[in-house]
Amino acid sequence: MTILIRPLETHDEFEACVRIQEETWGRDFSERVPTAILKVSARLGGVVLGAFDDADRMIGFVFGLTGMERGRPVHWSDMLAVLPEYRGRGIGRRLKARQREILLDMGVERAYWTFDPLEAKNAYLNLMRLGGWSDEYVEAMYGRSDSPLHEGIGTDRLVLTWELRSPQVVELFEGGSEPVPIPVPELDDAPLVVDGGYSGDALEPSAPRLGLRSSILLLAVPGDIQGLKEEHPGAAARWREATREAFGDYLARGWVVRGGLFSRDYVLFRYVLVRDD
Repeated sequence: MTILIRPLETHDEFEACVRIQEETWGRDFSERVPTAILKVSARLGGVVLGAFDDADRMIGFVFGLTGMERGRPVHWSDMLAVLPEYRGRGIGRRLKARQREILLDMGVERAYWTFDPLEAKNAYLNLMRLGGWSDEYVEAMYGRSDSPLHEGIGTDRLVLTWELRSPQVVELFEGGSEPVPIPVPELDDAPLVVDGGYSGDALEPSAPRLGLRSSILLLAVPGDIQGLKEEHPGAAARWREATREAFGDYLARGWVVRGGLFSRDYVLFRYVLVRDD
């Protein structure tokens, strides 16, 4: 199957983008971006790209806004979604790659977006396949949400920074290296800030270990938070509480999220936090 990535052009395509938002975040999702805003954003420096299949059906999109930060242009990539039956085929990364090309042509070299640190697959994409990093954790970034994806765990987010011309990102998109190598070799000896284990059939977090001073730390989250939430909503909520406390402590004291790896059984995803002392 051939996938074409291109800007949205017609009103029907912008409406299809809204429908994908509803399918991803729920039909009652009040934060969806309407067609009028998508159109205006595309005209005034934003990026609204769709992924289309062989039948010219839109199967995914990326949307973001461009603005100024301390005198230089930056981009906020607000939404990225791919229909469920097309996930796992690299379409999200292709959308981001084309977004990067457009932004560089516009003179934009830095982009931001947020992601839920409990969503391990998103974390792997953002950190390891796109080359982003994060030093900011925001509690309840979007307030209360009516999306089923956020039910019971809220909208805490990591703010990701994407330096479009950094050596790491250039190697990923222009040099053929994928995924990005973890920038530190000593992971076997790195202490775990939060770990996970089973209590009965529920995956539970350990109590966070705060105040550690190692330059390299690991912080675990579930490999599938949505599956855990469906089966054990209380455990999912406890993961949010434990990781919120841990991220808040270490990022405030100078550690930076630089990568992450799944365990061999994919039950856990372990973030790599690095501090340069």
